[in-house]
Amino acid sequence: MFKRILVANRGEIALRVIRACRELGIETVAICSEADRDASYLELADEAICVGPARAADSYLRIDRVISAAEIGNVQAIHPGYGFLSENSHFAEVCRSCDIGFIGPTPEAMAQLGDKNSARTLAMKANVPCVPGSDGLVASEQEALEVARKIGYPVLLKATAGGGGRGMRVASNDLTLQSAFQQAATEAQAAFGNAGIYLEKYVERPRHVEVQIIGDMHGNVVHLWERDCSTQRRHQKLIEESPSPRLAQATREAMCEAAVRLAKTAGYYSTGTVEFIVDQEGNFYFIELNSRIQVEHPVTEMVTGIDLIKAQIRVAAGEPLGFSQDDIVQRGHAIECRINAEDPAHGFRPCPGRIEKMIVPGGFGVRFDSHVSSGYVVPPHYDSLIGKLIVHQPTRREAIETMQRALKELRVEGVKTTVPIHLEILSHSAFHDSQIDTTFVERTLLG
Repeated sequence: MFKRILVANRGEIALRVIRACRELGIETVAICSEADRDASYLELADEAICVGPARAADSYLRIDRVISAAEIGNVQAIHPGYGFLSENSHFAEVCRSCDIGFIGPTPEAMAQLGDKNSARTLAMKANVPCVPGSDGLVASEQEALEVARKIGYPVLLKATAGGGGRGMRVASNDLTLQSAFQQAATEAQAAFGNAGIYLEKYVERPRHVEVQIIGDMHGNVVHLWERDCSTQRRHQKLIEESPSPRLAQATREAMCEAAVRLAKTAGYYSTGTVEFIVDQEGNFYFIELNSRIQVEHPVTEMVTGIDLIKAQIRVAAGEPLGFSQDDIVQRGHAIECRINAEDPAHGFRPCPGRIEKMIVPGGFGVRFDSHVSSGYVVPPHYDSLIGKLIVHQPTRREAIETMQRALKELRVEGVKTTVPIHLEILSHSAFHDSQIDTTFVERTLLG
């Protein structure tokens, strides 16, 4: 087992990793930018090292500075959290060349699966259902038109290096496809430095369901069942839950088995999430594999009783999984709401500023993962996540009721938050009846 780990992230996930390391008896070195120097969670680390100015590009994303901090801190491994460098295969390769453990998959697996086009090819090889689309990247508008006419409109243009909805466009005819192709390629180049685009049949009003997997270096791979992430806005997740409601058990099992097949075909170990869409008829199709811990991993932890961060660290240290597939059972229902410093009434505008007062909810089955407290200043430089409110109850109905109570109990004064939109969603009859899809929020609540 590692004796000392560098936490190459900030905020809620940095605190989560520090806590897991403490319980495992591992010392931690936390990095921070100048904007995060006063973050309270840094006091829980054994050492804190500033790696640069507030801008992420000058601090958290600077591979040379992160590696220097690891060497100064005399660590054996780096945990990248999520976001920032967590899915950067070059960073993982640099860690390996510096003889520093990377708590994640191999650079080769990460590179293969990080490119959506090559991941799609691998999925086909593993006999995992994929949405009909182009055989590879489409090099021109004309080629895109030919593929679209063959599979039929509407179609979805996707950046091969994309994420978070960037580099994605829907086209319903030849004219809109030509415009969408240029827009998607330009956005992908600007966001990811890669203008590669591929094309898929657009599945209308799908559900977004993902499967949590974990593998070790000894060839063992298991799934920890699924999460439903259909409640989202512009491809950004708002609410996640597990198990996925209204998913047939046969479909659930087939989807989870497909996720494990894909991981084994890729020679994948560490935690990962295989994402699928499910159409109106209950057919599921592979989207991508995220080779990191997910923001929404707590809902899986609550229903399975497995600490994913600890498990991730253990397998990175070379230990075998301490459980088999038969040991992993879904118990009860968990829901997570992402509490962001954003104003839903004004287009989810970010609301950085000082939190004058904060009261955290509690009670049976309530968990709040956050690095924030009264007096904390939400910086304008990073993601606006304040915390993750998670509830776990025997049934979905009880989980919804507990989440509604907890959201009303949560008080954040000084900045706007997404609490109002969460309460609106949770009180809607369509959510209660599980009649939702990825367009539900925008169609029903935001117009």
